[in-house]
Formats: sequence, C-alpha cells, structure tokens
Amino acid sequence: MIPTSIDETRELLRGGGYIAGRDLATSLFLALKLQRPLFLEGEAGVGKTEIAKVLSRALGRDLLRLQCYEGLDVSSAVYEWNYPRQMMAIRLAEAADKSPEAKDIYTDEYLTKRPLLAALEPHASGPPVLLIDELDRTDEPFEAFLLEILSEYQITIPELGTIKAAEPPIVIITSNRTREVHDALKRRCLYHWVDYPSVERERAILKARVPDAGEKLGAQIVHFVQTLRGMELFKAPGIAETLDWSQALLALGAKELDVETVDSTLGVVLKYQDDIAQTRSELAPAVDAARTAAE
Repeated sequence: MIPTSIDETRELLRGGGYIAGRDLATSLFLALKLQRPLFLEGEAGVGKTEIAKVLSRALGRDLLRLQCYEGLDVSSAVYEWNYPRQMMAIRLAEAADKSPEAKDIYTDEYLTKRPLLAALEPHASGPPVLLIDELDRTDEPFEAFLLEILSEYQITIPELGTIKAAEPPIVIITSNRTREVHDALKRRCLYHWVDYPSVERERAILKARVPDAGEKLGAQIVHFVQTLRGMELFKAPGIAETLDWSQALLALGAKELDVETVDSTLGVVLKYQDDIAQTRSELAPAVDAARTAAE
C-alpha cells in the first residue's frame, strides 16, 4: 500500500533495510502522492539505485530497470519490431496466396517491449517501479525522447499510435552527475540530492544490513570510512563500499580494526591505486582514530 505520510514512508524504507533521512522520505512521499518522477542525484554508491529496489519489494510491485549507457536508443529502451517473425508471417501469407497488409504485421504480437514501454502497461500487482538508472550516461537526444514519457506517461509508436498508461508507474531516475541533465527533464521531476550519510545514520544502515558486524567493529568501520571521506581522494567510498568492507572483514574473522587487516583489505573499500597509496601513508593514525572514536 502506498504510504500516507512521511513517517510511513520512512518506515516502509526501513522495513526494507534502507535507513532514510526525513528529507529523502519527504521527497519520496511527495513523488508517490503527486505521481511525479523522482530524480535522485549524488555520488556513486550512496544508495540511489537501492531506493527503487527497496520500494519495489516493500510495495510488492514489479521493478523494471533501464540501465543507461552512451548510445542508448529507442530500440533498446522502448521497443523494437521483431523483423524475423514479421518476415516469416509475410512469407507464409504469400505462400497461401494472400497479400499481407501493414495492419497484419504491425501488431502487439510482433512488438518486443523494452522497459519504458512495459512500464506503461497494466501489471497484476499495480503500477510498476520504473528505474531509469544513471541517466547522465546517455546523450541529450535520448533525454529529449523521455520528455513525453515523464510528462504524459505515454509513448507514440508510429505504426500503432499513442500508448498511454492507465495508471502512471512509479518512476525513479538516478544520476551520478558525470554531466548535467537538461533542465527540461528536471522540471518534470521532483529532485533530491542523496548525500553521504552522517556517522549515526551510517551506523544504523550497517546495523540493519550487516548485523553480524556488531557494535564495536561496526562503529570502527563507520568512523574509518568517514575519515576516508574527509581525505582528498579521487573517489570517496560510498555506503556500498562500507557494506562490502564490513562483510569482507567478517569473512576474515576480524573483531576490531588493526593496521595489517585494514591495509590488506583497502581494495574492497577504495577502487583507485592513488587513493590506496595515499591512505596507506596515513593508515596507522586513521585506524587509531577510528578505534578511539568508536569507544
């Protein structure tokens, strides 16, 4: 059931293991209430994509994901005609001395539906969650194509006409801000910047997602990651890296942070060699600071 308040929205996400601040819960509640797309922007790994996944599970709705990339076009994102089947139908008709018409081969039977078109169709569980992930990886012509979908929840197919959703899907759009998305698209959405979490919220996230880490190790992990984010790194670790690192440390049987274990597992939490080298030069004091802060 769609939540009827901001607090219900927070609890809905919390029930799926997503610890959201009131600001994010407010944006999501309004997007659901007003049936508007929600545009989430922020650094990679802060949990933007996970919001759509948790929302899908919590509401019992289908999740349709369009992973964006450079060169994405209509045939990959919306629909394409199944030309081999159409040619087969034409040949069978000719073999039977019939003259196939366009209306016979341009039908739903020969239409391959991609995520954007499938999101406009009725679903047994209710309107689906449509995740348009990393929109900033596409180009401006594709953004322009999305305007009709995001404003009218409809798609025009020349051979069939306009297909409009009886009920709008729940649309979540994410961007890592590798480039600016056009204002015309942003105007059709509610906007929220997803930032790195505070120490308290990150500890709550870790407790919910990796409870086996425990209070002591969990607190040390969070304080160390927060220290890394304060350094001038090429790519600061996101929440995803915090969770991955926690699971890696548990797999090694760690009970608390020590310099040797942290040094050998930096590749889990950092993804660039220059960042790893910089961290190693300050490793001992960073580990000591994390252990002290967690006490």
